[in-house]
Amino acid sequence: MPAERLLPDSDAEDLVALAREIARDELAPRAAAAEEAEQFPREQFRLLGKSGLLGLPYAGRWGGGEVSYEVYLQVLEEIATAWMTVGVGLSVHTMSCYALSEYGTDEQRGEWLPEMLEGSLLGAYALSETQAGSDAAALSTRARLDGTDYVVNGTKAWITHAGVADFYTTMVRTGADEISCLLVPSATDGLSAAPRERKMGLTGSPTAQLIFDDARVPASRLLGAPGDGLRIALSSLSSGRLGIAACAVGLAQAALDEAVAYAKGRSQFGRSIIDFQGIEFLLADMAAIVESSRACYLEAARRRDRGLPFQRQASIAKLVATDGAMKVTTDAVQVLGGAGYTRDFPVERYMREAKVPQIFEGTNQIQRVVIARELKKA
Repeated sequence: MPAERLLPDSDAEDLVALAREIARDELAPRAAAAEEAEQFPREQFRLLGKSGLLGLPYAGRWGGGEVSYEVYLQVLEEIATAWMTVGVGLSVHTMSCYALSEYGTDEQRGEWLPEMLEGSLLGAYALSETQAGSDAAALSTRARLDGTDYVVNGTKAWITHAGVADFYTTMVRTGADEISCLLVPSATDGLSAAPRERKMGLTGSPTAQLIFDDARVPASRLLGAPGDGLRIALSSLSSGRLGIAACAVGLAQAALDEAVAYAKGRSQFGRSIIDFQGIEFLLADMAAIVESSRACYLEAARRRDRGLPFQRQASIAKLVATDGAMKVTTDAVQVLGGAGYTRDFPVERYMREAKVPQIFEGTNQIQRVVIARELKKA
């Protein structure tokens, strides 16, 4: 059942209602078959673009929805409740637009941002490398300035949308102690994607290495100043973690809904199993996790909207929501028993999908490090 919302105004209510309608009618009916076939839902992203949902938290001047992060994340939750691949993809796209929106010049924004926000161009975020995951500053992909171009060499790893994105917001080393950010078009000569990783979940979302082999990127696609890349990357991740938290809550909500519906309909010993205390308590704990996780991401979003520091709250939201989703989806399988372990019911897929949010956008071990460091500053 849809979660109750405390939205700031009627426009926000209408927007979340639109997202819920699209999720129910256009996403949920297609999710299971597409995930089984490992099919990327490009048409569904185009639909989100046409509906105005791909650029919600960005300025209307560039084609965005100029919506608060509090409302954007609730839209994202609705999408993820129906189809996690699309929810995560929307979060990744939003994060991929952040560097241009916040650090680009007006000329750069005017040239590229409208197509990104209206859905004509789908983005990816290229920071991680095989030896530079949690230690982002250790990245080794290099960009050498040659005339009016940067010549890029190296390999990025674990890139969501690799091979299907239209642009890559890419962190590269432009000097011994200098990391910079390039907005790289997918059609760049010398840029290619490796075969997709074989994942346990989110199989509709391609994840692969991104290979730069003397790829020439115009210097006009440098975002911010040389050396701004790490600051851009870490700032992007703080907001991106809120997106993943909202997606995790959506996934957990879907698992809870499925478990409640099954428990109401399944009878043992002459009564519905939802009337047994063992199941009642399990479902109650699941509901408590979902609602407390939602409260965490909303509080962090409200701080962001007010211009207050929110990095600690974003890490807490990501940690609580993704650990919570893993617990809720596992318990949903338990409620369904043997049926939950089969592919005839969606909870086994939810459980597989719940694992990776604990890993990407900074592992939950890294979130604990961030939280502890913020506490030391207080």
